[in-house]
Amino acid sequence: MARPVTNAAFEGLLRAAGYGNAHAAFARQLNHAGRNEGRWRYDAASVYWWLRGRRPGEHVQVAMAESLTRRLGRSVTLTELGFVSANSLGSCVYPASVDSAIDSAEQVWTTLTKHTGEQASSAFDSGRALQAALGWRYDLRDETVSRNGRQTVSSTDVQSLHALADHFTDLDRRHGSGSPRTRSVMADFLMRQVAPMLRGTYSDAVGRDLMRAAATLAGQLAFMSYDAGEHAMAQHHATLGLRLAKAADDHLYGAHLLANLATQAVFLGHAREAARLVEAAIDGAGRAPAAVLARLHATAATAYGQSGERRACQLALAKAERALDRTGTDPGPRWVGYFSAAHLAGAALRCLGDLHLYKQALRHAPEALTLDSQNFRTRALHTALSAMTHARAGDTDGACNWGRKLGQQAAGIQSARVQQRVRELTTILRPQQASPQVNEVLHTLASMPAAI
Repeated sequence: MARPVTNAAFEGLLRAAGYGNAHAAFARQLNHAGRNEGRWRYDAASVYWWLRGRRPGEHVQVAMAESLTRRLGRSVTLTELGFVSANSLGSCVYPASVDSAIDSAEQVWTTLTKHTGEQASSAFDSGRALQAALGWRYDLRDETVSRNGRQTVSSTDVQSLHALADHFTDLDRRHGSGSPRTRSVMADFLMRQVAPMLRGTYSDAVGRDLMRAAATLAGQLAFMSYDAGEHAMAQHHATLGLRLAKAADDHLYGAHLLANLATQAVFLGHAREAARLVEAAIDGAGRAPAAVLARLHATAATAYGQSGERRACQLALAKAERALDRTGTDPGPRWVGYFSAAHLAGAALRCLGDLHLYKQALRHAPEALTLDSQNFRTRALHTALSAMTHARAGDTDGACNWGRKLGQQAAGIQSARVQQRVRELTTILRPQQASPQVNEVLHTLASMPAAI
């Protein structure tokens, strides 16, 4: 006796598309759509089990939605398939189309508004990140992003989104991203205001600017989630931002987001994958403004440093320095204006330390602290790096001096990254806790309130 159908939504779509009694035909269409995936060998039995509760992978669901979209002549979202739980992020797949990107945005933003502060069920997926890089770099440009929907979107509406993105960026740099409330407010705004705009009516020109604004907001939320230690959520938003930047035809911001993914990968120890990500970013950025190139090459240096590629690391640092010297006449987009000589010095301190070139690394420590007065989190991160590098070089006095400064600077900053640096410094110093000054610093760091 056949089991009853449990996924009525999927069954309804199959019937509407003419596959109600032709499950094998639908499976063949799906195999054709996934022909680049050598392991795809679905048949009528596969469809039988999908109808009865078995859940295919996210990449298979994307292919299903696209096949049904072509057949029905309208957009079919992943949610309509009935497989995705409203509270599940699923796996992080680079959307194949603008419509799929909008669907993914709604799903991720809805999930975040309901579960901010909870860790996503999955971790950072370096393989998916590399697939996103390939899609962003080599997929064809979207011919048009114009759309007809319920509300008309104007250029003025889009400009207000850019202004709000600047506001959230400022909050992040001042206080860190550990506050679930800040991310919840941003996610709620995205779901209630930005998602309806993406489904509105707009011309191609307005639409591309809208995609750029939405990419900027998604990218900012990605970085905030990364700083808060929510790495799966961060990757989802960075991937979404990449696809929206592709739709906006903004290859520079796409390269920036890809470099952010590389930075996250370095933090999590995926050095080789990080290097590939930032190499794709540099390649895709092309003849970019000097400030953008400086930032990209600095990120490449951190990836090479962590993977032990000394020559590549030093070459990337040299390229970043030369590019930074040209920023006076070639400043680049507004969003890269934050990147300064202090940020490059912080990258040099990090990657040269990873290569055990501590004397060279510490030459960059003073400049790494010459930051804008509002960059509280970056100042704490660079101070922690300086303390750790002194400790690893055997300079206990220097490590303690910087450690005391860190105790002052990190107070009140809500950042998982800062807390991780504090823990790393504590681990390095603990074997010398018999020393009164080391014990004092360890006590100061241990008494700091948890930021996350």
